[in-house]
Amino acid sequence: MIRTLLSMVGSWVVAVFMLSTGWGVLGARVVPTSLQARATRALVSGGAVLGVGYAVGLVPNPIALALSPYPVKGDESLMKEKAHGTSDAPVQANLRWGCDVKLADRICNYNRRWAENAGYFQSTALLKEVDPTQEITFYDSVTGKPLFIAPKGRTFKEFKVRVYLALFLGDLFCHSPLRCALLGGCQRESTYHGWPSFRDDEVVWENVRCLGDGETVSTTGTHLGHNLPDRSGNRYCINLVSIAGRPIGSTM
Repeated sequence: MIRTLLSMVGSWVVAVFMLSTGWGVLGARVVPTSLQARATRALVSGGAVLGVGYAVGLVPNPIALALSPYPVKGDESLMKEKAHGTSDAPVQANLRWGCDVKLADRICNYNRRWAENAGYFQSTALLKEVDPTQEITFYDSVTGKPLFIAPKGRTFKEFKVRVYLALFLGDLFCHSPLRCALLGGCQRESTYHGWPSFRDDEVVWENVRCLGDGETVSTTGTHLGHNLPDRSGNRYCINLVSIAGRPIGSTM
């Protein structure tokens, strides 16, 4: 991936040079001056737009993504038809935090694209029942296997608090260095985005995989959500109803 990234950057630099000088591969002047100028401006402008987009957080960080060993990839066979949709069984009957069992079963087992409504997790007892001083383990709503442990490397407040200025300034502010400087944290994201959001080191990779299109699933076939990278790297945007299970053997 690093080689691919360097190749892309190198190709862009060569293209700009060739167009700005008008010289072709074999040393012949092949590009008319007017077309050369327009094409050069387009390439330079495109690069500038991407650079600014990255700086303010609208474009994922390609270097961070290239260097990361995550996500751990899986293939479509994980989501093949089983006894109960894409799983071997329905979701647990007593999901945590009062999550809707019918909704959970539909999203976990009979769905590859759709999600619970944005902000759904705020209508549950999650934020009232968890201890903000402790890491929270989120379990598969079907199997009870651990899938995510959060927060790690950030505070609970950064994990869940809404950046209210985002309501007025939008995503441009919420992913920018300006926000980080003013508010002292770059990952106060779950509430802002509307779904629990996890980072690479908060994923229990033994039980979680990402498919080619970014769909995030459990190794037993539970649909969890999607990987939507941002300026900080991979961000796993997950349905709470998919991770509201009780641990295996729990009597709660």
